[in-house]
Order: sequence, then C-alpha cells, then structure tokens
Amino acid sequence: MPFFDPLERQLRSVIQWDTDNEDALFYRWSSNGDEIKNASKLIIGPTQGCILVYEGKIRAVFDKEGLFNIKTDNIPFITTLKKVMQFFESEHKAEFYFYKKTIITDQKWGTVAPIKYMDPVYDFPVELIAFGNYSMQIKDPKSFFVSIVGEREYFSIEELRKIINARIVHPMSDTFAESKVSYNHIDEQREELGDALTEKLDQVFDVLGFHLSDFRIEGTEFDANTRDRIGKIADTQATHFAAKSVGVSYQDMRKLDALEAASNNEGGAAGVFLGAGAGEALSSELRKPFQESEAKQSVTQRLQQLKELFTNELITEEEFTQKKQSILDEV
Repeated sequence: MPFFDPLERQLRSVIQWDTDNEDALFYRWSSNGDEIKNASKLIIGPTQGCILVYEGKIRAVFDKEGLFNIKTDNIPFITTLKKVMQFFESEHKAEFYFYKKTIITDQKWGTVAPIKYMDPVYDFPVELIAFGNYSMQIKDPKSFFVSIVGEREYFSIEELRKIINARIVHPMSDTFAESKVSYNHIDEQREELGDALTEKLDQVFDVLGFHLSDFRIEGTEFDANTRDRIGKIADTQATHFAAKSVGVSYQDMRKLDALEAASNNEGGAAGVFLGAGAGEALSSELRKPFQESEAKQSVTQRLQQLKELFTNELITEEEFTQKKQSILDEV
C-alpha cells in the first residue's frame, strides 16, 4: 500500500556496489528514496573502496574490503512519523560513493599535435608524433573525489583518460627537449624516455589524487620534412664514405657522378661535349686521383677496397669482375 512506502524505505539495510558497468570509475549508490536505516550494513568488495558523505561532509573513507555497520540519526519508524508533514524526507542524509581500487591498464594516449624541438645532432627543428599506453590508479580517493568527481553520480574511466591525455603534451615536450635525443636514437631511448615521463607526469597528477604507472611509448613518427632532410644527409654520408674508400675527395666523386649522368643523356649538351672528345678529357682528369691512389696502394688493399665498393652496391658485378681482373693482371 502507498501508506507503507515511507516505512518500507526506512528498512534499507544493505548498501553495496550494484552496477555492472565496466567503465565506471566512481559510482554513487542510489537509494531510490530510501532513508538509510541506523546500523545498516555496508559491503565493500576486494577491488572497491567507498566514501561516506554524511550531512554534506566526508565522514569516512573505506579502503579495505569487508562488512561495515553504518550508524546515522535516522531511526526507523520514529523518523518517518516525525516527517509526515515534510513528505517523509529526513535532513540526515548519507551518501555512498564507490570507486575502483584496481590498477586500470592499457589506456591509450597519443599526441594531439606534433611535438617540436631542436634535434641536438643535426641542429634543425623536428616535429615528433608519439603514441603509447599507460596504467592508472586512484591513490588518494578523498582528493580525487573533491578535485574531480564532486557530487556527480557517475564518473567514467574514459573521462579520466581524456583529462590525462589533455595534460601530458606539455610535460612530454619538455622531456624530449631536455633529453636531447636525436632522430636516429629515439627508438632505442623509448624505455628511458617513458620512465622519465612517468616520474614527471606522476607529480602533475598526484595532487589530483591518482597516479600513473608503467607509462610506455609504443611508437614515434617524424614529419615528412624531417624524414626528407635525414634522407639527404644519409645519402651525402654514403657518398663521402665511398669517396674516402677509394682515396678521392667528395667533390671529385660528385663530378664523376655528374659526368656519368651527362654521358647517359646523349641528347643533352654534355652528350655533345662527350661526343666531341671533351668528355673524355674531363673523365681522364677526374680519374687521376684514382690512378694516383692505386699506384700507392698494394694489390691486396686495392682488392679489399674494390670488394667493399661491390658489397655496398656502389659498382656492378660486371665492373667488379673487370676491375678485379685488371688488378690481378698487374701482378
């Protein structure tokens, strides 16, 4: 009967987490109009905690599993009879906010915009995109409740992840800039950078009542301009190495490359010069350093250098065979 509804609400005796939403991080137990009975039972599971707010103040934080007795000023029946003229409402309100104590793992993060800093080796600006995952856990439920949750009925893991991701970019940019990790070494330094970021980010979020653990950088990617610059540098270094290995200067090696390109372009001006004999004279002049170098070197050294050029795919197999035979004929 409707008359007995207020009396039935007074008999609420068990309070426990009764939501199966896996995304729930903080959850306010709903009484559905029930007034908490004096000496009601509070059940805390092994992966849960609970904050008791009574008469507008945090009265207790239950961070251990078990069965607890809750005492309030709401005595069954007597309170209800007193409150008939106030629609059976009591000012002695007790609210219970359950939260997850477990470590929440495999939360994804990624930079919203590229992180810009000066590469310490190549001395030009780079733009870095990074992504990875982390774990998080409520460390101080009271601070977390006051700073973030407030009096909301529900606060999700996804909402906390958004808060974290929005605040990690600045500390991350500082860490990359301070660490001075170059383009070519960033992958081998990911674990060390992750540890440094964990320590720095934990200081940021500690005041909010939770901490990050196991912060990982899974991958990095640089902008197209950076990759293009690095590619050109790598090509130049390879050419320097090839020139040095045969005893000529980088400038002479570049001239030979230009000569070869011109000789392959029969319709161009360089092809005309080559056809008239000028190209042969230029080629002879540029080959002098090779000839002088070869005269000063032993047969063994020359064969080793020739093998190195072939291994690095700087000459063809046919060129390697011909040159090798030419050296051996001199013995």
